[in-house]
Amino acid sequence: MDKKSMLLKAITDQGMLPLFFHADEQKSIEITQTVYDAGVRVIEYTNRGKEALSNFKKLKEAALKTMPELQLGIGTIKTPAEAQDFIDAGADFIVCPIVVPEVAELINKSGLLWIPGCMTPTEIALAQKHGAGLIKIFPANILGQEFLASIKELFRGQLFMPTGGVDLSKENIASWFKVGVCAVGMGSKLISKDVMEGGDYELLAKNTKEVLAVIKSIK
Repeated sequence: MDKKSMLLKAITDQGMLPLFFHADEQKSIEITQTVYDAGVRVIEYTNRGKEALSNFKKLKEAALKTMPELQLGIGTIKTPAEAQDFIDAGADFIVCPIVVPEVAELINKSGLLWIPGCMTPTEIALAQKHGAGLIKIFPANILGQEFLASIKELFRGQLFMPTGGVDLSKENIASWFKVGVCAVGMGSKLISKDVMEGGDYELLAKNTKEVLAVIKSIK
């Protein structure tokens, strides 16, 4: 199984993709370790601050020591230069908020999984044309489940993952799987500002385990 296929299976099996950014290197490591210890094996760190690249490199170092099964991707990539920086830093997959063909080409040449964000059928078609194995429906809180239910048959076989506004409730998560997603992106609803700033890792671990259990029961 090639790396792209392995990542697609890992994300689909996990059923969710936690994502976050924190400017502090140590807190970034602690948050990642917490969700890893709670059962997560695929995580998206986001490129949302000047510290992102250096923090990502430290996360990769930490993973070698205490998180050996971690697949660590980078999100919020919009340019080929950003993509190359994180490919060089050892990213296992790359998530983008938009479809940029030049970025897709670079990522595909590197043999990595490219997950672009799409908001319209035209964007989805463009993403497919450029080799997207998994498409992020973003922002999911604006588009909603009805959008995906309406357009999914146009793209049979395509894997989708909503990101933005997916909350921790079984009802919300189940409603997305009901319309055919393979996983849900979990950002601030799981790794909230209060959790990050307050260091409430016990709550983060509890919520992570509960979400994984909910997804397992639904799937």
